Amino acid sequence: MERRSRAVRHLCTLTLLLVCVCPLCCRASWMWLGVTSAGVPEKLGCSNLPLSHKQRDLCRKKPYLLPGIQDGAQLAIAECQSQFRYERWNCSTSQDTTVFGYELTSGTKETAFIYAVMAAGLVHAVTRSCSQGNMTECGCDGRLQGSGSAAEGWHWGGCSDHIQYGTWFSRKFIDNAAKNMSTTRGGYTLSTMNQHNTEVGRQAIHRTMSTHCRCHGVSGSCAVKTCWRTMAAFEHVGAYLKDRYEHSVQVSDRSRRKIRKKDQRGLPVDKQQLIFFNKSPNYCLEDQRRGIAGTRGRRCNRTSTGPDGCNLLCCGRGYNTHVVRNVQRCECKFVWCCYVRCRRCESMNDMHTCK
Repeated sequence: MERRSRAVRHLCTLTLLLVCVCPLCCRASWMWLGVTSAGVPEKLGCSNLPLSHKQRDLCRKKPYLLPGIQDGAQLAIAECQSQFRYERWNCSTSQDTTVFGYELTSGTKETAFIYAVMAAGLVHAVTRSCSQGNMTECGCDGRLQGSGSAAEGWHWGGCSDHIQYGTWFSRKFIDNAAKNMSTTRGGYTLSTMNQHNTEVGRQAIHRTMSTHCRCHGVSGSCAVKTCWRTMAAFEHVGAYLKDRYEHSVQVSDRSRRKIRKKDQRGLPVDKQQLIFFNKSPNYCLEDQRRGIAGTRGRRCNRTSTGPDGCNLLCCGRGYNTHVVRNVQRCECKFVWCCYVRCRRCESMNDMHTCK
């Protein structure tokens, strides 16, 4: 078993060394932690992970945060794929350190969403780890405890999520690496765009937080309430960022503070808006050079008029219809004593896939 584990570790190290010959791979390589197996980063160690020099130093100083970093990356990738599962670009990933391939440097709306959701995932995972008491240098946010409105019968207490620590760590871990990216376009760099969008992702955690209260009093009278602040479930954060994606704005070449969106030229960029450089490709056809999978073979909904509908998802190429047999247990009944008896039901359903 030990020999096999050593062989896997050496294989992973060799793969990372070979892949990092490509500059694109090394630019956003920390995202690779989100597609690798649990425990692999700890086995490889900080020095062998595809991280920037500053990220490696931070990893060595705070190795206990490595599981949180991996959890954040996995959380973000899963949410990205959930939000885009019915669209032409479905946030597909690969197992190499590019993870998202062409999308990381394309400067499109999809690039903007990736950086925002990855930063948000890191904040969420690290903050949750703090609140659960998994780390010694952070815990609950106690700054509001004891304050409140005595006249209205409530006060701050409980365990508020310490998003300040999670936000600080996300900035320190991600933004240091982003400064090395210097692809220039007009008066901009790809780094400028990515840093703006990662901050939008972090602020999404703040803006979706909610206040929870617990009542105290005789017979549930709620004479006094203890309240605390907690993060929203990450699917709500993902939905918030998807809305930001739908309303993202294109950055003009002329000025760093200008946007290009219909007739709103000249307005300053809002700190809560995602920004992008380039128009997105249609993602209809496979392009291996750019890492675009295309929509051929994707399952579609024949009756839908939304992005998952066969007309839109298949880009007008048409679709194939297959009859699929589903077998499942049904009409289950409890039989005394003590087992459940079910019938075996079969159904035939149409499945449509893009040509």
